Amino acid sequence: MSFIQKHPARIYAVLVAALALVAHYRPELPTALILGFAAATLGIGEVVQRTEDVKTAMAGERVNEHQDHADEPTAE
Repeated sequence: MSFIQKHPARIYAVLVAALALVAHYRPELPTALILGFAAATLGIGEVVQRTEDVKTAMAGERVNEHQDHADEPTAE
Protein backbone atom coordinates (compact mmCIF):
# COMPACT_ATOMS: atom_id res chain seq x y z
CA MET A 1 0.00 0.00 0.00
CA SER A 2 2.86 2.43 0.72
CA PHE A 3 4.21 1.82 -2.79
CA ILE A 4 0.88 2.94 -4.23
CA GLN A 5 0.91 6.08 -2.08
CA LYS A 6 4.48 6.93 -3.06
CA HIS A 7 4.17 6.28 -6.82
CA PRO A 8 0.59 6.85 -8.00
CA ALA A 9 1.62 8.58 -11.24
CA ARG A 10 3.87 5.69 -12.28
CA ILE A 11 1.17 3.13 -11.58
CA TYR A 12 -1.34 5.22 -13.51
CA ALA A 13 1.01 5.42 -16.50
CA VAL A 14 1.43 1.64 -16.56
CA LEU A 15 -2.34 1.17 -16.30
CA VAL A 16 -3.00 3.51 -19.23
CA ALA A 17 -0.30 1.85 -21.34
CA ALA A 18 -1.75 -1.58 -20.57
CA LEU A 19 -5.22 -0.38 -21.59
CA ALA A 20 -3.88 0.86 -24.92
CA LEU A 21 -2.08 -2.43 -25.58
CA VAL A 22 -5.13 -4.54 -24.72
CA ALA A 23 -7.38 -2.38 -26.89
CA HIS A 24 -4.95 -2.71 -29.80
CA TYR A 25 -4.21 -6.42 -29.58
CA ARG A 26 -7.71 -7.56 -28.61
CA PRO A 27 -10.03 -5.91 -31.13
CA GLU A 28 -12.72 -8.49 -30.39
CA LEU A 29 -13.33 -6.99 -26.94
CA PRO A 30 -16.62 -5.08 -26.72
CA THR A 31 -16.22 -1.36 -27.30
CA ALA A 32 -18.41 -0.62 -24.28
CA LEU A 33 -15.97 -2.51 -22.05
CA ILE A 34 -12.98 -0.56 -23.36
CA LEU A 35 -14.81 2.79 -23.10
CA GLY A 36 -15.99 2.03 -19.57
CA PHE A 37 -12.49 1.15 -18.51
CA ALA A 38 -11.14 4.27 -20.23
CA ALA A 39 -13.66 6.43 -18.31
CA ALA A 40 -12.65 4.81 -15.04
CA THR A 41 -9.01 5.42 -15.93
CA LEU A 42 -9.74 9.12 -16.43
CA GLY A 43 -11.31 9.24 -12.98
CA ILE A 44 -8.25 7.58 -11.49
CA GLY A 45 -6.12 10.17 -13.29
CA GLU A 46 -7.94 12.93 -11.42
CA VAL A 47 -7.19 11.24 -8.08
CA VAL A 48 -3.53 10.82 -9.06
CA GLN A 49 -3.31 14.50 -10.01
CA ARG A 50 -4.75 15.59 -6.68
CA THR A 51 -2.38 13.30 -4.80
CA GLU A 52 0.61 14.72 -6.66
CA ASP A 53 -0.63 18.27 -6.02
CA VAL A 54 -0.76 17.58 -2.27
CA LYS A 55 2.74 16.11 -2.34
CA THR A 56 4.03 19.16 -4.22
CA ALA A 57 2.37 21.57 -1.79
CA MET A 58 3.82 19.70 1.19
CA ALA A 59 7.29 19.79 -0.35
CA GLY A 60 6.95 23.55 -0.94
CA GLU A 61 5.98 24.08 2.69
CA ARG A 62 9.05 22.15 3.84
CA VAL A 63 11.30 24.25 1.63
CA ASN A 64 9.75 27.44 3.02
CA GLU A 65 10.28 26.22 6.59
CA HIS A 66 13.96 25.58 5.90
CA GLN A 67 14.35 29.00 4.29
CA ASP A 68 12.62 30.70 7.25
CA HIS A 69 15.01 29.02 9.67
CA ALA A 70 18.02 29.95 7.58
CA ASP A 71 17.03 33.63 7.71
CA GLU A 72 16.85 33.71 11.52
CA PRO A 73 19.85 35.27 13.26
CA THR A 74 21.94 32.88 15.29
CA ALA A 75 22.64 33.53 18.96
CA GLU A 76 26.35 33.97 19.50
